Amino acid sequence: MRTTITILVLAATFSNLQAQRSSSDSSEKNRRLFTKETFGGNGRTCRTYHGSDTGTVSPEDAQKRYRRNPLDPLFLFDGSDDGQGHGVDRMLTDATVLIGIPLPANVSMGDDPRARSVVLRRGTPTTLNTPALDPVLMLDGRDSNLATQALHAIQAHSQATTTPTQADLLGIAQFERTESFFSSFKLLAYARGGPAPSLPAGRTASEKRGRLFFVDMPFFPGEWAGACALCHSGPMLNQTDSFFVTATFGLVPAGTRFQSVGVSELNEAANPIHQFNWVNPDGTRTVVWSPDPGRALITGRIDQPGPSSDLNSFKIPTLWGVKNTAPYFHDNSAKTLEDVAAHYARFFLTLPDPVILTPQDQADIVAYMKLLN
Repeated sequence: MRTTITILVLAATFSNLQAQRSSSDSSEKNRRLFTKETFGGNGRTCRTYHGSDTGTVSPEDAQKRYRRNPLDPLFLFDGSDDGQGHGVDRMLTDATVLIGIPLPANVSMGDDPRARSVVLRRGTPTTLNTPALDPVLMLDGRDSNLATQALHAIQAHSQATTTPTQADLLGIAQFERTESFFSSFKLLAYARGGPAPSLPAGRTASEKRGRLFFVDMPFFPGEWAGACALCHSGPMLNQTDSFFVTATFGLVPAGTRFQSVGVSELNEAANPIHQFNWVNPDGTRTVVWSPDPGRALITGRIDQPGPSSDLNSFKIPTLWGVKNTAPYFHDNSAKTLEDVAAHYARFFLTLPDPVILTPQDQADIVAYMKLLN
């Protein structure tokens, strides 16, 4: 009997060790798929564009890498100025890549009516907090899940010569949900079923004033309480709130994930402006001039009224960990949080009822955003 028990214990122990080893082997394989695997392409891996600290790539990152190695894969292909491997100015200045977006059937280009796609300049979406906590992927929401997003990224940017298997793609997606992809333990805990993160109280007078902008409460023109929460609400601070209907901006359903905040309209990145010829559902035609129409190139729709329009709209990003994910906006036009606040000061002046965001307001907003970890 004693011998039988001993054998059973040893068998169970061996089985547990095999399971642990298998799990460890799988985790290591997933890590290598993200950090090392090139799929026979131009040398890029997922890590090339998604740094371990920020989940993205900034001009400062690009400049350091260029000084260390001008032949870094970051500067090849669509990371180069012309998309053919020549010039690095755009990457060193804005860290944007060239993205080919198919045109909807009802859209054509003014300079080339036969074209069925357009090349745009966009930043790299951060992977910090996103894979496990945000079902809306990419700046325009064009990918439905992490495995599809990984496949499209490999196809579009890595010039792969071998096709990743479904197991490879799922392994990459699993790795993107591991601990290093979260800005704090409370976000990690939330991803694993814990309580939703709550707004910090703030310690300094500036932080406490800044907090008022993000409190989920009715916003009224001329006052600033709840102003930032209009678009940065919900557990992840990445959706419109239920009070948007009271704002200057008009009627927007709660939980909306795409908005225009004047980034394409103001075009502070000075990106090339394209003529897009739109055919609306009622047969009318609209000419749109924009450096990047954003979500409208996915849905084909620009005819919704006011702030519900997809034209020049992009995904509302989470603000958790935002101090670590520079640069900002779809075109990387804001290099710092101070630049973000300054942009909103300019944007608010373009509204039908212009409002003023003072330098102190801007400083308070930045001070508070730095607490959102």
